[in-house]
Amino acid sequence: MQSRTRDSRPALFRTRQGRHGRPPRRRLFLVALAAALAGVATSAIVLGVTGWRPGGGAGGTVEAPASPAARVGAGAGADWPAWGFTHTQNSVDHEQGPRRALADLSAGPVVQVTPIMGWGVDNPRPRPGEYDWASLDRRIQTIEATKGVPVITLCCAPDWMKGGPPGDTDWSRLELAVEPRYFDAFAELSAEIAKRYPQVKYYTVWNEFKGFWYPPGNRWDYEGYTRLYNKVYDALKKVDGDIRVGGPYMVMNSNAPGGRYGPPSELKGAWGSMDQRNLDAVEYWMRHKRGADFIAVDGHSQPVQREIVLNDFQALTKFSDVTRWLRALDPDLPVWWAEWYVEPVPSNWTAGRRAAVHTAAMMEFVRGGAASAFYWSPQTTTTGDCPGCLWSGPAKGGGATPTLAMLQNFALWFPPGTALVEVKASDPAVRVLAQRERMVVVNGSAKAVRPLVDGKALELRPYEVRWVAR
Repeated sequence: MQSRTRDSRPALFRTRQGRHGRPPRRRLFLVALAAALAGVATSAIVLGVTGWRPGGGAGGTVEAPASPAARVGAGAGADWPAWGFTHTQNSVDHEQGPRRALADLSAGPVVQVTPIMGWGVDNPRPRPGEYDWASLDRRIQTIEATKGVPVITLCCAPDWMKGGPPGDTDWSRLELAVEPRYFDAFAELSAEIAKRYPQVKYYTVWNEFKGFWYPPGNRWDYEGYTRLYNKVYDALKKVDGDIRVGGPYMVMNSNAPGGRYGPPSELKGAWGSMDQRNLDAVEYWMRHKRGADFIAVDGHSQPVQREIVLNDFQALTKFSDVTRWLRALDPDLPVWWAEWYVEPVPSNWTAGRRAAVHTAAMMEFVRGGAASAFYWSPQTTTTGDCPGCLWSGPAKGGGATPTLAMLQNFALWFPPGTALVEVKASDPAVRVLAQRERMVVVNGSAKAVRPLVDGKALELRPYEVRWVAR
């Protein structure tokens, strides 16, 4: 397929990759997805065959979603890498610190994900036959030093695999796709990475279909991506058959509810409707992949229409609804949320509100049956506030923030295989996720409440998150 480009996509289907990119001077340019959410009813999936297939024969549809999970991590074993975060530009691997953050990470080990190029990692193969492992070595060493489970995202590609000159690294071209003539070279690079880091057993192939947009068809080039995926899959499995490989890492964009935003879709809820073109890409990959050990996606709880404002908490049911749709494609494939986002930009959220929405989002992943979810780690080099960061800046000691503590608590109390217990709260604004020994309670309102939860009378401050023994 020819004429692939990302920049020519209509705005509705751009995945706002600026939050991921690594521009010149190695400075992470974070742009979060926008739109706040207010006043939505409880989400319900509406599934059906619409007949709308702009890509032509992308694959079948889901006839019914999977049931809500009774245990954590449907389809995953007890040793599955469940909850954690992705390293980005200004991470703890630089200059060995902040040291307190390293200590706090070690105290509560979680999964740690790194790309192979960009987001703080240099070009690993600047020209054919030449490797530069220094920055990727440093990051893997930091993950191991903090007792994390390492995961590698095989994105992005050296410039010469994308039509650029050997030896050059133009960070403004980071998100271009590998040219088909270099698919074998990228698979070879992936195999070399697997050989260099035999301790890494989990790999996702590429990231959000970067560069794989096909303007003439007004759709994704899912054929091209799947060819690349299959070559990488075969190369990794040849190195080590125990390596777990997944894709397609499609961004699950959604349109606002109301029926007048976007084309028909087979997946809908009170949060809106999924972009059918993205579902087509996932379904095509499912039907034509060589093999897979998990299915990876990412997404924002908000719709792509930034002017539409929906309720922060009710929108989160998109995560469980999409997870259940994905599980229905193949019950044996664990569902892996490679990135997830909930906050509008600009945002006036308080730290308490942010913590409440983040925790409630994790609850939805668990209820939907997701096996993994990795927080995209924002971080700055400034000493001021860093909303949503996992550790504070040097001026504040560099220690873990409540966001990191939340991820560590989920890793501790809700690992894969944990049986879930149904617990009700007397106040509808209060959300609860429980297992036999522990429960997490979230006040989803801006006012103090006094609910009865699991037979206990609790007093919760506005947006308070509390972990409670049962």
